[in-house]
Amino acid sequence: MILLVLVAFVLIAGVTILQYKQQSEEYHRERMERKEDQVIASINYTLETTTWPPTTENLKYIFRNEIYKISDVQNVSFNIYDLEGNLIVSSKPYSEEDSAMFRLDTLTLSKIAMSPFKRYVEKHLAAGDRYRSSYSYITDMRFKPIGILNIPYFEDDTFNNRELRSFLFRLGGVYVFILIIAIFLAYFISKYITRSLKTISDKLQDTRFSSGVQNKRIILDHASEEIYNLVNAYNSMVDALEDSAVKLARSEREQAWREMARQVAHEIKNPLTPMRLSVQSFQRKFDPSDPEMEKKLNEFSRTLIQQIDTMSSIASAFSNFASMPAQQNETLNVVEIVKLALDIFTEDYIVFSTYEEEVTARLDRTQLIRVITNLVKNAIQSIPEDRAPKVVVSVFSEGDHVRITVADNGIGILEENRDKIFEPKFTTKTSGMGLGLGMVKNIVENYKGSINFTSQPGRGTVFGIVFPKEQPEEEPKK
Repeated sequence: MILLVLVAFVLIAGVTILQYKQQSEEYHRERMERKEDQVIASINYTLETTTWPPTTENLKYIFRNEIYKISDVQNVSFNIYDLEGNLIVSSKPYSEEDSAMFRLDTLTLSKIAMSPFKRYVEKHLAAGDRYRSSYSYITDMRFKPIGILNIPYFEDDTFNNRELRSFLFRLGGVYVFILIIAIFLAYFISKYITRSLKTISDKLQDTRFSSGVQNKRIILDHASEEIYNLVNAYNSMVDALEDSAVKLARSEREQAWREMARQVAHEIKNPLTPMRLSVQSFQRKFDPSDPEMEKKLNEFSRTLIQQIDTMSSIASAFSNFASMPAQQNETLNVVEIVKLALDIFTEDYIVFSTYEEEVTARLDRTQLIRVITNLVKNAIQSIPEDRAPKVVVSVFSEGDHVRITVADNGIGILEENRDKIFEPKFTTKTSGMGLGLGMVKNIVENYKGSINFTSQPGRGTVFGIVFPKEQPEEEPKK
């Protein structure tokens, strides 16, 4: 309401100023035309009654004295020029030397000649005041031009400006009075409306969209019909919300169990596959006469025990309704652990690369192996059959961090899948639950690390993991 009053005042003031300017412009134009018509009538009368032939050369003699009489009668000053723009005679005193200063320029002469009414009005400013100058032809009895009449005119807007200021002052007083009334009305109306809205707002802020929280209905007296409709809509929403909360809680519990079952199945399947491959490889290469058979048997046993321990920890976690195996931080040689994780893969195109013998960090051995095996397994599955496969795993230090990269020459990741690649249950493969990369990301972030990737569709992908070498100490639980 207050804004509306202010906008109305600005619009009315603007329209008023524009109207005054247009009236002033119209007034000066008509007044100048009247003066010009009166002077031309007097000049024509003088030409008709003079004994001198009305020619350009005789204008100086005809109006030598008559110009002052006409100027006094019409109360206006004017000048007469010849057709070349030279000053012939003026109602104001001037010397012969000054006549050259008052000569009309070529542009003015051309505009007079090109005008359809043989008349030209020029507007200009001088010392902050506005002036007009009209130029028109003086003709003889046969309407042949013999001279040029110039009437300078000063636009005096003193009276109009005084009237405009007076009107705006009175208009401003009226609107100040209206504004004060509008402020009081807006205050009392808003207090009446907001009292009910405040009650509704407080209830809305206390509304909870979860089960176990009882949302209260609104009981409101002395409110408008619109407020009552809003309250009834809120009360209906509260009733529907209670039913929805119960259904949502049941659905969330069921979904949580399904999700946990998928994760456990996925995590158990990860070590089973390399275990099967290791057993098949050992069976195929078993040779009792091999002098290094005992060493190979120990390595084979260590690999199987390691994967069995992983499945055991997953089963224990599931039985206790907890998350995946808790972090058991220990100081590890990351280079050695990554090599150990790669030993379960029999593919000869998997290459391990490092420039350092030892890169130590405090990490969980089992979870680090799970990260490497998941990434390498995904890399292997991304390589098409018609391409010579290559997977490169690298480990190196970066200051206080250790970086692990897994690069492949597979099909790459499409642009539309980049934002979804770490989402649980998202997969582009025909098999699998799509939980592997999501779990890898969770493990990495639990260690305050980061994971990212670069990919060129059709050429390959590089996953990069960065772990801090030292993990921050957890605050003791109170």
